[in-house]
Amino acid sequence: MEGFGPVMNTPGHMGVDFEMRVDFDRLRNYRLARAREVLENSDFGALLLFDFYNIRYVTSTWVGGALGDKMTRYCLLTRGGEPIIWDFGSAARHHQLFAPWLEPDNCRAGMLGLRGAIAPRAGLFELAVKEIVGLLADAGVLDQPIGLDIVELPFLFELQKAGVDVRDAQQTMLDARVIKNQDEVMLLSQAAAMVDGVYQDIFEALKPGVRENEIVALANKRLYEMGSDQVEAINAVSGERCNPHPHNFTDRIIRPGDQAFFDIIHSYNGYRTCYYRTLSVGSSTAVQRDVYTKAREWMDTAIDLVKPGVSTDVIATAWPAATEFGFPNEMAAFGLQFGHGLGLGLHERPVISRLNSIADPIELKVGMVFALETYCPATDGISAARIEEEIVVTETGPAILSKFPAQELMIANKY
Repeated sequence: MEGFGPVMNTPGHMGVDFEMRVDFDRLRNYRLARAREVLENSDFGALLLFDFYNIRYVTSTWVGGALGDKMTRYCLLTRGGEPIIWDFGSAARHHQLFAPWLEPDNCRAGMLGLRGAIAPRAGLFELAVKEIVGLLADAGVLDQPIGLDIVELPFLFELQKAGVDVRDAQQTMLDARVIKNQDEVMLLSQAAAMVDGVYQDIFEALKPGVRENEIVALANKRLYEMGSDQVEAINAVSGERCNPHPHNFTDRIIRPGDQAFFDIIHSYNGYRTCYYRTLSVGSSTAVQRDVYTKAREWMDTAIDLVKPGVSTDVIATAWPAATEFGFPNEMAAFGLQFGHGLGLGLHERPVISRLNSIADPIELKVGMVFALETYCPATDGISAARIEEEIVVTETGPAILSKFPAQELMIANKY
């Protein structure tokens, strides 16, 4: 992790000749090497991947988000082999022209079922499996288990019909992705810096008469102007909608004295943010300030525990139990006192919660990046505070990527 410190400073987003910034060749090589390492350490002869984030991790290819849930793009990585990507025909041609890190013959046109829109009787699943079986045989791994992350059932049935021993590779790929190199951390930091700026815009725009959806529109516009490649979601929650947390936005008109919180989830060069902030509109009540103070204390307690070697159950149990803030059990309160890894995916490892971390703790290691989230409902039955910080585990402890002020409840357009 040499050079880990300077990446926290978030140099400019463009590549230049006078500063070392993101080295995309190093990034691509690191990710593929990590995938090869976990493959070699597994029982698999190959990895067959449909998860968009796993495909990007291994092949460094990307197409528009509209295709992200269609289960049509896939890639194959065999022991000792080079990645092979199947994509929409024209996208495969584009990879041949503009992705020189991939062998041109390994960028292939592919089409399966578009989540059932093309029925299995058309034979596309059968043709794809026949091709893959041939490649596995050529690589000498057909007699070994094949790791598969996610899949449409007709494709799985065809693999089984062909005698392929299919096993779960999602766990394997999440293990590969959990430790970020300096380029991944820099991209995560740059993505967070964009959100810093959007929160300044929200702070200035948040006033009575503005609707939640207008704040969402503002955030989307600014993020895309700054170079975001995907705005995955914006939560905008105000007034009586704060308690309980609905995890969405509406057309509600924001009113004087409302407490409001927002979550900005977008990616820059594929790397995600998850970044909550809570503001009050014009003024705040003692109750609103009190719950914010509690949420901040819970956050600071968790951050202080972050260092290499600490296990995630230590952080999870430092937060209040679900019954302490109005929920009957941890399942009902999941996602409120919460941590989750950040990277190409929004929810990577480690996931930190009383629901899972006590039974299955994970040791924190240098290079992990995750978000910590706290939530405190107010006794007025309406208000609530929600805070989130993005953390990098370094040799000396936590480094914070999310910079917009959150140590105390800020009041937008104060009267």
